[in-house]
Amino acid sequence: MVHLPNKMPRTQKPQTPTLRQLELFLELVSSDGIAGAGAKLGMTASATSHTLRALEDGLGTTLVERNQHGISLTYAGEQVLPHVRDVFASLQLVRATAKADAELKTGYVRVGSFGASATLHALPSLLSTFRERYPGVQVVVTEKPDAETSRDLIERRIELAVVTLPKPDFDTITLAIDELVAIVPVEHPLAGKEVIDLPDLICHPFLMTRAGSQPLIARLFARHDVRPTVAHELLQLMSILEYVSRGEGVSILARLALPTAYPGVKYVPLRPTTRRSIGIACLSENRLSPAARALWQAARKLTVATALGGS
Repeated sequence: MVHLPNKMPRTQKPQTPTLRQLELFLELVSSDGIAGAGAKLGMTASATSHTLRALEDGLGTTLVERNQHGISLTYAGEQVLPHVRDVFASLQLVRATAKADAELKTGYVRVGSFGASATLHALPSLLSTFRERYPGVQVVVTEKPDAETSRDLIERRIELAVVTLPKPDFDTITLAIDELVAIVPVEHPLAGKEVIDLPDLICHPFLMTRAGSQPLIARLFARHDVRPTVAHELLQLMSILEYVSRGEGVSILARLALPTAYPGVKYVPLRPTTRRSIGIACLSENRLSPAARALWQAARKLTVATALGGS
């Protein structure tokens, strides 16, 4: 038996193997000889020998031993083999993903949303971008409180959900950052302030929201050990704004949930500043349907584009 040395003198700098070279290497594993492996790829004996030599020269080591029984892999060849298989497995995944994207002419995605901050601000730009790319895919948004939206996701009633973060049990992508602001009548003594301190605000009758930002506001009160005098508990955002405009009290709401302006009402930054992250979530990004995966990828691209635009 004739053994060639495993280490070859490097006559050139290491080079990245070509796909053709790696394809030949894979064929060698299941072939009786070098020429037979090349023939399966439509290569002449000369081209096969040249391609294998170029691969080994580029890597700086011998991958294949030629002997009287045919060929066998060297130690280096055995170590390289799993990685070469991974390369072609990844290529198959690339092709499958591209094909699924190209063929995504129709589909249906159910998306949960926890409230106005998500539905009015986090979702529209994403849905607009997505519909331009996939006009045949129907996206249905269902709005519920954050806890119910998360439960619907867990129970697989929906595939994607816009939720408040963090949500460690889900895969998530951050879409927006929201913050709490004070809501006061335009004629209120606090309306002229540039920033309203929390203790000053809760000295007045308070309108508590029962919508998506209620838990965040409750945590704010608990963290600073303050207890407002709650005059009304209201579910609808517009109800709170109308009551504030009529002088029924003051409130705290999430900025992204608010319209640009409301008659008789002023939005004032609140101190201490309280922020929350809003993101899109799923149980596992690797198990989404083709349509949901496309929407997920659109969210990721939009987030990257937004970050680059703001840098």
